[in-house]
Amino acid sequence: MSKSGEAYQQDLEYHFKLYCIESVPDADAQVHSKAWRFLERLASDYDIHNIYKACEDMEGLEASLGQLIYEDMDTSDYRVLYFILEGDDNEIILNDSVYRLKELAEMFEGKLQDKVIHFANTKSLDLTEETFQYFLDVTGATAISGYTHSSPIFSAALDLHYFSLYRKYDDVVELVHKLYQTHGKLYHAMGFRLYY
Repeated sequence: MSKSGEAYQQDLEYHFKLYCIESVPDADAQVHSKAWRFLERLASDYDIHNIYKACEDMEGLEASLGQLIYEDMDTSDYRVLYFILEGDDNEIILNDSVYRLKELAEMFEGKLQDKVIHFANTKSLDLTEETFQYFLDVTGATAISGYTHSSPIFSAALDLHYFSLYRKYDDVVELVHKLYQTHGKLYHAMGFRLYY
């Protein structure tokens, strides 16, 4: 690796941050999340700074993302938006209301530049080319990732390895190949998908 490559590597490792949004029945009464321990481990074991937000409806989701997009945070550091939402395929469910990814894309048109949107396996993700391409084109996101298999076991085990690779790889396709090489069985069992 060249000296400039080493400097880039250090810069990439230093700057990778994660922004997590979880849907909950009542954001005001939210006292414990299964994601907290996972996020704490990302911070302590991998030095990945993260922000957690709870939302109960589309307005809450919009406000949570709005804090990242419109407030004074340096959004370029937050390469991955981690959504712990319910739903299937191109739909998300927030407090029994169903929304399509198209609605989310239009709400954040041009606002998710260079971000990877990753869905935990609380939502199954099996998208048509038309759906994911529309989302990426409208939002400016780099990729969407997630799992085709919802599971009673939270996807944190594979998500942990997936996110840790973002500190080392800038190219999401190369990163996913590495994830497959190191955790192929889990990758297949959970039906990992990357749309880019």
